[in-house]
Amino acid sequence: MENFKQQTLHYHELGKIGTLLTKPCNTQTDLSMAYTPGVAYPCLEIKKDPSLAYKYTNKGNMVAVITDGTAVLGLGNIGALAGKPVMEGKAVLFKTFANVDAVDIELNVHEVDKIVEVSAAISDSFGGINLEDIKAPQCFEIEEKLQARLDIPVFHDDQHGTAIITTAGLINVLEITGKKIEDMKIVVIGAGAAGIASAKMYKKLGAKHIVLLDSKGVITTRRTDLNKYKAEFALDTEDETLEDALKNADMMLGLSSGGIVSQDMVKSMAPEAIIFACANPTPEITPEEVEEVRDDIIMGTGRSDYPNQVNNVLGFPSIFRGALDVRAKKITENMKMAAARALADLAKEPVPYYVRAAYNDPDLTFGPKHIIPTPFSKEVVIWVASAVAKAAFEDGVTDLIECRVEEYRERLREIAYLDSQEDSRLD
Repeated sequence: MENFKQQTLHYHELGKIGTLLTKPCNTQTDLSMAYTPGVAYPCLEIKKDPSLAYKYTNKGNMVAVITDGTAVLGLGNIGALAGKPVMEGKAVLFKTFANVDAVDIELNVHEVDKIVEVSAAISDSFGGINLEDIKAPQCFEIEEKLQARLDIPVFHDDQHGTAIITTAGLINVLEITGKKIEDMKIVVIGAGAAGIASAKMYKKLGAKHIVLLDSKGVITTRRTDLNKYKAEFALDTEDETLEDALKNADMMLGLSSGGIVSQDMVKSMAPEAIIFACANPTPEITPEEVEEVRDDIIMGTGRSDYPNQVNNVLGFPSIFRGALDVRAKKITENMKMAAARALADLAKEPVPYYVRAAYNDPDLTFGPKHIIPTPFSKEVVIWVASAVAKAAFEDGVTDLIECRVEEYRERLREIAYLDSQEDSRLD
């Protein structure tokens, strides 16, 4: 690990992102068009019609990754500047997986209204805002206020990424097991941003019985310490502990800490249950531990060395790709669910040869060990971005007159497989 630490520190020297010029600046003519005097022409066009910023600038392919550093990637409240390597990493993932340009913005303020004001003040520069690593419950308020105020997508990935990807897995488990969502007992360990967003999405899918736990135990109506986001899931139940909650549970989503789920707890779960143990680097319980006591559990983790990895890179790059390409004004609940269903559908498609090679698994196919697509599938951006674009059109959050989905999918395919930098937009 010490060697890996040194390699990683060396990798991060001078940062991971920079400026990529998309037009030449090699001659006097180039310079006169790039800056003065030629640059005045697009400026005046945008002054007459602000929507032309999407035509004459990079606004339509630029996302701001904004954080205050209060809940950084398993590291906690380390401050905005210390979180900068993570935000740069987010920009790397945007570009790598969906050809979306992103710039990290670290805010040294923590009050909800101040973050909203600063984010809104710079929003004209961007086609979308990705809120990142902001603690709950402030993150809920910030997203809600910004989305109500701005006409560009605002998306807090820590909330919605895990929700979308685990919902995709859940949809496929329902198909594999024949269970009905309304009959399932779902246990969510962790009542932060991701836990509450996931519970809301399962509810939207049709779940009726969701047990939410925080560090003090089950969220019940007897509790007097609940914020409004937790209170929405308060149950009138005698259950108090994790052990109580997992009895006869059909699903467990772990967003807490490693090793807190015992084999006896797993034994008490319902037949053909699903476990998403997403604590990193150590899951709440490992697949090996589960397999020792149950052979019917369908399992996923947050790690890349186990099947069914819950990796947010399956979501946010492609979701923004689709939203940006139709100039969506927001990311709706329907768009999020469309992304989840697209991922579920893609997992049932034949797995590309290059993915099977990357995982050294020639037999990789839809089933308990493959209910979620892998991050290395180039098909993800095609399926998810097109589904999100279509949903945006259906929800009326874009000014497009028509949505030519099949044509858009072909453009996305060219970009994904030919590594093209061409414009993928529908308009």
